Amino acid sequence: MPHSPLVTSRSDTMKDAEKQESWSDIRLETEDNVEREPLFKRLLKLGVETRGIQPVPQSERTDAQFSKIFFIWFSANFTILAFSAGTLGPAVYGLGVRDACLTILFFDILCCAPPAYLSIWGPRLGMRQMIIARYSFGYFGIIIPCILNLLGLCGFSILNCILGGQTLASVNSEHLSWTVGIVVISIISLLVSFCGFKVLHWYERVCWLPTLITFVIVLGVGGKHLSSAPPSEPASARAVLNFASTLAGSAITWSPASADFGTYLRPDVSGWKIFLYSYIGLLLPIALVQSTGAAVAAAASGVPAWNEGYSGGNVGGLLEAMLRPIGGFGKFLTVLLSLSVVPNMAAAFYSFSLNVQVVFPPFVAVPRYVFSIAATAIAVPLSIVGAHRFYDTIVNFLSLIGYWVSAFVAIILLEHFVIKRNDYSLYDRSIWNDRKRLPSGLAALGAGVASFGLVIPCMDKAWFTGPIARRTGDIGFEVAFVVSALLYIPLRTLERRWRPHS
Repeated sequence: MPHSPLVTSRSDTMKDAEKQESWSDIRLETEDNVEREPLFKRLLKLGVETRGIQPVPQSERTDAQFSKIFFIWFSANFTILAFSAGTLGPAVYGLGVRDACLTILFFDILCCAPPAYLSIWGPRLGMRQMIIARYSFGYFGIIIPCILNLLGLCGFSILNCILGGQTLASVNSEHLSWTVGIVVISIISLLVSFCGFKVLHWYERVCWLPTLITFVIVLGVGGKHLSSAPPSEPASARAVLNFASTLAGSAITWSPASADFGTYLRPDVSGWKIFLYSYIGLLLPIALVQSTGAAVAAAASGVPAWNEGYSGGNVGGLLEAMLRPIGGFGKFLTVLLSLSVVPNMAAAFYSFSLNVQVVFPPFVAVPRYVFSIAATAIAVPLSIVGAHRFYDTIVNFLSLIGYWVSAFVAIILLEHFVIKRNDYSLYDRSIWNDRKRLPSGLAALGAGVASFGLVIPCMDKAWFTGPIARRTGDIGFEVAFVVSALLYIPLRTLERRWRPHS
């Protein structure tokens, strides 16, 4: 009989413990060599995490502070990036406040569920999300989703750099350029992600409070203008679905990293507890801050100071203009808002460092934090180059990234519920790095790639509109999920007949 999706029985936990004996000491010799080096020993003593994609053994999965998973999602999404995503409804798609907020609420309720559910897999299996995905995509097949995820993580980091830099520079535009702001935000994010799991969770547990206080003050100062937004045209289905496609890119795209942040938590935790902590931690900040962004963007044209600050899509300038009436204290709060992107970037840099090791397996010998430095080195120059085309960048990026993630989520969920029958003990963790015993990945890749035969006609972009999308609006991410799901099971059945052990 299949297990409840969110509850694991005592027998499963015992099976997990028994299997842990066979792999709890999994280490690469290179990791042992790393720990013998004096520099790395000092970093370890300071609490810096060196572990990369190797499964976390049972003996180290002892953290019982399960609320950490709430705070990492809450802080990572309680940012001005979510605010800027909300502004797209009125600013780009011409939606009124009511229509924008209803679209935000409905699609965020839907799109926050996959990453919240996948967060359960970290404590249950003690493995990173893309390593778990090897049980669907195979040792080599997972490289393609990982490359796409690396591009996505870099993309989010670039958007955060631009937005944080804009906001920081708006405090004193004469002496502080966007470039300097971008570099400052990136370095702070690097310091958090460099240290790894413990420091990341500690930082995310406390950094949301200044942002919350600042947003409350922002609404207190400028809230009187929000009710005076000019009337808008009735929303078209096409505008709503195009906006929804962008929203999906800011929520469901956490799925390829969901399990990364819970691998050290105790495996016997209630699945419902992790799911609810994660779901509320995702939905609450994303929906509230995006709705605030939609309301402010709709009202900006009626407030001269706001409209001037918002010129060219400068979200940082808009926030600074809202806080300008309270003088120097408003500038201080603007600085705090600029720092709200740090927890999002730190989480992205952390997952980036893990994904690199999946794409290039020999790099598992390199300490994880080295790749956090590499992520920063990539994000900073690209952010500087793209800083003055923020809205073009965010619209194209967020709407595109949602397509492949939808297909990815459908495939790994079907593998779990249909092939593995929602039984975590069927993930043989001793083969996590065994290319011969893992699936070939042809079924997963075939389903994902084939789905784009129907996704492309459903895309609606400034540079391309498919024939279906002309009538419906952008329904690409919904179609990617459904078509991949329909194709995966028959293809996976054929793959298992060819390779029964997979």
